[in-house]
Amino acid sequence: MAKEKVQLEYLFNKVSTASLWNSISTPDGLSDWFADSVSVDSEIFTFRWSKVEEEAELLAVRQMNSVRFRWLSEDDENSYFEMKIGSNPLTGDTSLTVVDFADNGEVNDVEDLWNSQIDKLKRKIGA
Repeated sequence: MAKEKVQLEYLFNKVSTASLWNSISTPDGLSDWFADSVSVDSEIFTFRWSKVEEEAELLAVRQMNSVRFRWLSEDDENSYFEMKIGSNPLTGDTSLTVVDFADNGEVNDVEDLWNSQIDKLKRKIGA
């Protein structure tokens, strides 16, 4: 079944790129907002929420810019989730673009989940 690409952009006022990068690319940073705990072994990140555990392969890293993961439980090899940092040179605002994929009829659920998680991230890093 084909999935629908979901792209969301979030603005972060007065947040350093380094702080945001740490939050999206390291196990400790991801444990602060994305999952209850995160560990990494080679290129495999293990995300734990309560009694649920999911593994994701780190597909790509562009230092201080973006990370891309693929859930190992997904059948679709073309499905991934990515977080990419950008900045507006005029305003000085930092942005985080999230790309994810949703099954048909689940786009709103995916958007709601990311909105909730990014709100948690903003509170954690003071944005």
